[in-house]
Amino acid sequence: MKHILLDSKSGEKHLLLGNEAIARGAIEAGVGFVSAYPGTPSSEVPDTFYKLSPYGDFYFEYSVNEKVALEVGGGAALAGVPTLVCMKHVGVNVAADPLMSLAYIGTPGGLVLLSADDPGCHSSQNEQDNRYYARLAGLPCFEPSTAQEAKDMTKEALLLSRKWQQPVMLRTTTRINHLRGPVVFGEKKQVPEAEFKKDPFRFVPLPAIARLRHPILLENLEKIRKEIESHPYNKVRIKSKLGIIASGISRAYLNDVLNDLDLLDEVSVLELGITYPLAEKTLLDFLSQMEKVLVLEELEPILEDSVRVICQKNNLNTKVYGKDENLTRLFEYSTKKIETAILKFLEKPKSKTKGCEEEKELPGRPPNLCAGCPHRAVYYSVRKVFGDDAIYATDIGCYTLGFLPPHRACDFLFCMGSSISGGSGMARATGKTVIGYIGDSTFFHSGLTGLVNAVYNNHNLLIIILDNQTTAMTGHQPHPGVVKTPMGDNKSRVDIETIVKGCGVTHVEKVNPLNLKKTLSVLQKFKELSGVRVIIAEQPCTLFAARVLKKKNLTYAYVEKQHEEVEKCLKELACPAFYKKDGKIFIDESLCSGCMFCVQITNYIKAKKRKS
Repeated sequence: MKHILLDSKSGEKHLLLGNEAIARGAIEAGVGFVSAYPGTPSSEVPDTFYKLSPYGDFYFEYSVNEKVALEVGGGAALAGVPTLVCMKHVGVNVAADPLMSLAYIGTPGGLVLLSADDPGCHSSQNEQDNRYYARLAGLPCFEPSTAQEAKDMTKEALLLSRKWQQPVMLRTTTRINHLRGPVVFGEKKQVPEAEFKKDPFRFVPLPAIARLRHPILLENLEKIRKEIESHPYNKVRIKSKLGIIASGISRAYLNDVLNDLDLLDEVSVLELGITYPLAEKTLLDFLSQMEKVLVLEELEPILEDSVRVICQKNNLNTKVYGKDENLTRLFEYSTKKIETAILKFLEKPKSKTKGCEEEKELPGRPPNLCAGCPHRAVYYSVRKVFGDDAIYATDIGCYTLGFLPPHRACDFLFCMGSSISGGSGMARATGKTVIGYIGDSTFFHSGLTGLVNAVYNNHNLLIIILDNQTTAMTGHQPHPGVVKTPMGDNKSRVDIETIVKGCGVTHVEKVNPLNLKKTLSVLQKFKELSGVRVIIAEQPCTLFAARVLKKKNLTYAYVEKQHEEVEKCLKELACPAFYKKDGKIFIDESLCSGCMFCVQITNYIKAKKRKS
């Protein structure tokens, strides 16, 4: 198979997604090992390597979670292989344990950690700023602002990591990961052969060894700081005594605004493409020439605080401006926000341009599960049996979208895998019925330890594993329990039911959630039991079934007669294939998956009415 990321030559220009540019940069650096756990906005990077893995000179794997991904990648880097490890920002929380030790012992082959941050919480439970992790662990930190830089910085970061044998962070944000831009390709380096040179007095961080390795880490960071002082990614333009310092995507917004408002000759600019270790000499030289500076960075005032420290330590009178009511610590910036800040900084009148704003007339679209989603069927059945009497602990995945009425399937959520452990604590504290929802991929990610803990401590919890046979929310990436992957059959499948029983759970049953009668029966039976009990609701994601399993929808539901059962089905199931027109209910056959769950509901409602 030919692919532009593998086969294009140096000097060629291609239009790439930011995440595709990152993949190309790693390939140019001679990456030999890539591991990841999928998570938006990083997902397209491992997805790209997954598709290319049969044809490239690198090994790729989807690991079961971010900690494992970093440990697997760390092992390869210790063996001398250039390594890329990919995850979203909250994944670094999971990987933090090995990250701190890897910084001490070093990574001879070179290791780059892609941390894809998400200002604005587009697809995340928080918008933490992982530049703090770079400083906490002691990782040089690259922050691209264009597709070209995404490619170039990935390559440079891997080469720098290999040179200094220290892990490096490539910190992106959603806008960088998902923008598209022209990228000029460079030369590709050969993937080096693996060779592990044993050195237990470096690679085994016992307390005595760790104490020796910490000063070495700090010495290496200082050497790297000197190297990046004059690095071309840190760009200086001196035009006046009014200066602007910018990092990350704010650099792109800044350049757009200065060009649009014709202000290029009115302000001096320092762009920091490498934000840690901080180029203090470059900053000091710049600040000493300025009367005042404006610092532009999304989320936390990390750079701003460092600028203030440099001014204080060197007795500079330069006034520093940064976070305010416009440039807050919340959400993404935009060209409009940057424009407003610059005009205020320059004491110029506000611009009359509106900038890019959301269209006010567009209808709102609340988050919703797909038509025919098996999770919706589970929620319907559970509410029929438990209603509002139970407390619902949920997890990270498509099924979190069940938090809205009529499903109301989510009462609290912490993080990946927390439904089982958090649900255990809730049940113990309240004495009430607690139901923990967890997806199949999330179960492998971090649900196993919670399950073992629940069994060992004899918690009273009903766990429902929503097994839709893929990692649906991030794009149908495989996990150990899938039957089929986009690449073919999974010959190394790990069976969830076997694992659950192996953990000591005695009450385990598997159901097809689209079989209403069977599901209600099992739920009712498990309601009368106590202790840890597990229901595995197994049915493929409808999109996965069509795209990967190649299952064709040969039928669809339709409303034969308007009656109250249909109205009730619409209200309680909330399937998006249903719609109302002129007071009547219809089913859109182009959206209907043919699951026929709605037919079972109307029959169920009729049967209950007859009994009453």
